[in-house]
Amino acid sequence: MVLGAYNGDTLVDWSWVSDHTGEIRQRIVEHLQLVGWSLLWGLVLALPIALLVHRFRGFRGAALGVTGILYTIPSLAAFALLLPYTGLSQYTAIIPLTTYTLLILLRNVLAGLDAVPGDVLEAAEGMGYSGSRRLFAVELPLAVPSIIAGLRIAAVTLIGLVPVAALVGQGGLGTFMIDGFNRDFQTPLTVGTVLVVIIAIVADALLLLLQRLVTPWNRRTARA
Repeated sequence: MVLGAYNGDTLVDWSWVSDHTGEIRQRIVEHLQLVGWSLLWGLVLALPIALLVHRFRGFRGAALGVTGILYTIPSLAAFALLLPYTGLSQYTAIIPLTTYTLLILLRNVLAGLDAVPGDVLEAAEGMGYSGSRRLFAVELPLAVPSIIAGLRIAAVTLIGLVPVAALVGQGGLGTFMIDGFNRDFQTPLTVGTVLVVIIAIVADALLLLLQRLVTPWNRRTARA
């Protein structure tokens, strides 16, 4: 591609967009894959940790402290630490991105479990529920709104962070942003930024819809 073939002075050169529709779709898929895997692994790790520290409250401070430290590590520093071991692979991007979700998800899962009313727990105990049955049949379902709220925050955070993964060759919409910066060409920069915002809005709306679908009792309570 020759830059002179496009108008670099306009916010969006639609001829560039039409010539790169295939690449745009590819970068969106790459972006979503990185977000999806990081969010999935974050939930897989955060949920059992939350359940553990909810039961053994003495570990709560340590768990929140460690995940808080991981959250503060700059992404570029994390990439630099991992590159000698993972190279230019998806793991170099997914591992730091996953760690950024842990604090968000851990806090929200704990908040949801802590918010379960005491009389509900007493009623479950009076009905003969064992500790594990009460956890999975009563506490976790009631904590779902808080858990999904954490997923919403984590997902939007990841969608905004994933562009940095382009620096280690992992594609995504950050590729367009870097290309726009490097060549002082506004169109790919604008396209990448706008698509990130759109994906974040859509993802948040879909997770909100999921929350409403899996917590029908909340809708009935609101109508009442």
